[in-house]
Amino acid sequence: MSEEDNLITLVDDKGNETLYEILFTFESEDYGKSYILLIPAGSQPEEQVDVLAFSFDPDENGEANDAELHDIESDEEWDMVESVLDTFLNDENLQ
Repeated sequence: MSEEDNLITLVDDKGNETLYEILFTFESEDYGKSYILLIPAGSQPEEQVDVLAFSFDPDENGEANDAELHDIESDEEWDMVESVLDTFLNDENLQ
């Protein structure tokens, strides 16, 4: 995956565009959905940033770059996503 393939632009309700880097994607068999986690593009590893999470419908290649993103609506789903993120961050810190 090239660096450009790892970037996605989100547009807020006022039309402002913000560039994000795809932190990682994963699938949940429990919810039957794919998820994407994003961080602001250009952020530094030691910098504390907000991580955005969405579910998405992957394209025919299983990618999220041009996919429609969906809000995560249930607390249980958020708990699962946060658990996966915590595991990812702990694994990153061990390397």
